[in-house]
Amino acid sequence: MTTASRYSLPTLGHNPSSLRQGTTPGSFANRPQVGGPRTFSSPDTPDMPAPSDKTAWDFMPADWRALPAGQRLAESAHPELAPANAYAYAPPDGFEPVTQLEFARLGQITPEMRRVAEREPHLSAEEIRDEIAAGRMVIPANKIHLANQLDPMAIGRASRTKVNANMGASPISSGTHEEVEKLRWAERWEADTVMDLSTGGDVEKTREAICQAATVPIGTVPIYSMILGRKIEELDATCVLETLKRQAEQGVDYFTIHAGVRRAHLPFVAKRLIGIVSRGGSLLAKWMIHHEQENLMAQIWDDICELVRQYDVTFSIGDGLRPGGLADATDAAQLGELEALGELTERAWRHGCQVMIEGPGHVPFDQIEFNMKLQRRLCHGAPFYVLGPLVTDMFPGYDHITSAIGATAAAYHGAAMLCYVTPKEHLGLPKKDDVKQGCVAYKIAAHAADVALGIPSARDRDDELTKARAALNWEKHFELSFDPDLARAYHDEDLDVDTDFCAMCGHDWCSVRISKEIGLFVSGKDADYQWDKPKISAALNPVQREILIQRGVLSPAEVHRLASKTKAAVGAVGQKAACHSDVADDTIAQQIQAERLDPLTLEPLEDATA
Repeated sequence: MTTASRYSLPTLGHNPSSLRQGTTPGSFANRPQVGGPRTFSSPDTPDMPAPSDKTAWDFMPADWRALPAGQRLAESAHPELAPANAYAYAPPDGFEPVTQLEFARLGQITPEMRRVAEREPHLSAEEIRDEIAAGRMVIPANKIHLANQLDPMAIGRASRTKVNANMGASPISSGTHEEVEKLRWAERWEADTVMDLSTGGDVEKTREAICQAATVPIGTVPIYSMILGRKIEELDATCVLETLKRQAEQGVDYFTIHAGVRRAHLPFVAKRLIGIVSRGGSLLAKWMIHHEQENLMAQIWDDICELVRQYDVTFSIGDGLRPGGLADATDAAQLGELEALGELTERAWRHGCQVMIEGPGHVPFDQIEFNMKLQRRLCHGAPFYVLGPLVTDMFPGYDHITSAIGATAAAYHGAAMLCYVTPKEHLGLPKKDDVKQGCVAYKIAAHAADVALGIPSARDRDDELTKARAALNWEKHFELSFDPDLARAYHDEDLDVDTDFCAMCGHDWCSVRISKEIGLFVSGKDADYQWDKPKISAALNPVQREILIQRGVLSPAEVHRLASKTKAAVGAVGQKAACHSDVADDTIAQQIQAERLDPLTLEPLEDATA
């Protein structure tokens, strides 16, 4: 008899279960190296670019004085991994740190770093400080927004994968009230940041309202506001800096600025099937052609850095030449711009600014790892923030799915934040439900990558839900799910009784029930998940009722019955509803299973209000 597999396992990374529950050996990712270039990372397939040997420590301001090597190195959380110059610089006399990067370079832990450590319990405040100092992590936290109600968070490959939700009024649809409502809705579905991409309506008022209402960091693409009321050809340095200052004063936490699009890249775009799909990229390309000059944003990059440093606005350096279709992925234009983004990163770090990098786009599945790891090299480990990527172009209306597939791969191979795509992508401005669908799809993608990378405790909630499912404890099953209302509504659509079998399999075929009954197995026997007896579920709440109405499977009368039942109408004192596997006669159990339960035939409870 075979007792063990004859196949050896790959080198294992960290187990994403804090209690090492279950029988799986753990993550097949690399062993984590927090404090080094491979924090949580996937094994490299052949010919992948190696990590950069440089960090933000290699791009210090010219007026910072180098101290004797290692003078303060002992303060590092990982001195064996930290570069030799960690905390070995002294700023000029009278220098006052402003940005999280500057505090980290001085070895100081800010309240924002401590808050991030509370939210990322697998990391210490010292580790967070060190990752920020190395440029591998950012805390987007504008000083103005911090004074309001921002709850600081971190983006970096040492932390859990984050999700951004886009929204914004357009000339065609929506307005300030709708956008604030969508913000609240995105926060409800656990978006980690939100970008206001308004191009119509009262954009100033909308941005102001969003910044004041948001507990998550807010990002913008400032060029959208720069060209309101003027042609792109009229854009000048004064307008750029005034707009950035205005938005920084409103509390915007990160700016997307497409300074990497250069005149030399434009010939590479000529034969693309879909040209430039970035609004900012296309506008600046037009500006360069008209003026026969280099990108204005690149020309005044140092001035921009000085301005955003004053408020500690984080750069999200934009990918204006990202591919808009699979046919244009990983081409000369995209890769040329990525090299320019690396150079802009170095210059921003010299100014003490925090930096993350934006990435594609539309990328075939097989090219995703290369894109992630080339960025890691060219941009020296600065956090990568990607849109999707979409792995196919032929499913409009389902692009939240096509892109979530690519997003999981992107996060596993190095992306630190995923910009969601909604079902309305390419088709129109997302509505409230589209925001939910995009957020949920991307929370799935981010979470799947975190489990695969072996981020500590990433799988804990999955394991708890597995134990609830094994015990057939439906209430705990729903409670642990990401969307309890949806899970409950779908369950009750078939069988509004919490039984010891599921409506998908039925009594006789329920493998979970059978496993639970096998004495040799631990399955379903966890003491914390045992429950008294099967029972009829509570009435559907309004959210659950609306879910079933929209699905259109049940008749209006049946949805009404599920939403309006009371214990007095459907309960049973001291007895189990006659639809369970513990009915004495198997034939009767099978017959009951085949029929739709009519709770109104059951005896009422004495207390109608219980």
